[in-house]
Formats: sequence, structure tokens, C-alpha cells
Amino acid sequence: MSTTKTLEHPTFQRVKSAFPSSKFQASEYLGQATLVVEPDDLHKVMAFLRDDEACVYNFLSDVIGIDYFGYPAKMPARFAVVYNLCSYSRDDRFFVKVYLDPSIPTEGIEEDPALVLDSVCDLWSSAEWAEREVFDMFGIRFADHPDLRRILMWEDYPAHPLRKDYPLRGRGERESYRVVDRTSS
Repeated sequence: MSTTKTLEHPTFQRVKSAFPSSKFQASEYLGQATLVVEPDDLHKVMAFLRDDEACVYNFLSDVIGIDYFGYPAKMPARFAVVYNLCSYSRDDRFFVKVYLDPSIPTEGIEEDPALVLDSVCDLWSSAEWAEREVFDMFGIRFADHPDLRRILMWEDYPAHPLRKDYPLRGRGERESYRVVDRTSS
């Protein structure tokens, strides 16, 4: 006998009703609700979550990147971007996840057209620096971002260091830069 667990979070039903032709996956774990969205639907779903009178996720707490390279379980894609939303009026937190698979090898800094998402900076200004960090560390680009440039690494850095195929000891980047000490500065 098969039993299907009904997910309790009310936002799941609101999103499903608002976007009947879109594909979603939903999960709850330890009271935390996560909605998996297709990349093309991300911006309109995020706008709905912010503007709908029953959802009112008025604060974007964080945007994080995940690289599942070498992950022991089978994952739908290599990369994920997770948005951490908060609704202060209901004291509620909701996560939105998008999976992305690269279309070219990920060793360098080449722009991969498959690793692009729509920016949500127009919805939450707090996304600006968080999206820049995901871009800098993972190489995932955000279309229509107002200032998409590196935020943690220097502009000429030859890789995205949080990708799991990046060598732990680097690729010689440290050896090619001049050491600055007190006497030479």
C-alpha cells in the first residue's frame, strides 16, 4: 500500500494554483519548506511570493550556491541556487531552489549559457551582493543584474573557487602574484 504525505505549508498550494502549467517539486524537512522551480519560471514565481497577499515574503535573507559535483546521491543537476525568503508578518521562512546543469566544462571562467538565471534584484535589493557572491564563487550569472562583477576575488582571478572541481591547492594563482609586506608597501 502506497501512502502519499500531504505537504502542510500553505504556500505550496498558492503557488501551484497561480501557476498551473509550471512544473514544481516541493519538500518539507524539520519544518522547513522548499519549493524547486524551473529556471525559466524563477522570476515570476519569486514576484508572486513577494506580492501575493497570502504569501508576502517581503525579505530575501540570502542567496546561496551549491555544487553537487561528487555528491554521493543522484542529484537532478550539478549546481543549485537557493533563495531564503522571510515573511515577517507571519514569522515564516520559505526556500526556493533552482537546479542548473553546465553545458561546457567547468574548469575555467568561460561564460556558460546554461548557468544563467534571472536576477531578483528588481524584487529585493538585498539580492545584489548575494547574487554577486554566487557569481564570483560558482560562475552562475544573473541576467539583468545591475552590477554583476566579482565581489570576493580580484577581477582577473582565473576560476570560480567554490566549484568542487577546483583544486584545493589552487592552480598556481598565489605563485604568480607579488607578495606585499611592510617594507615593500
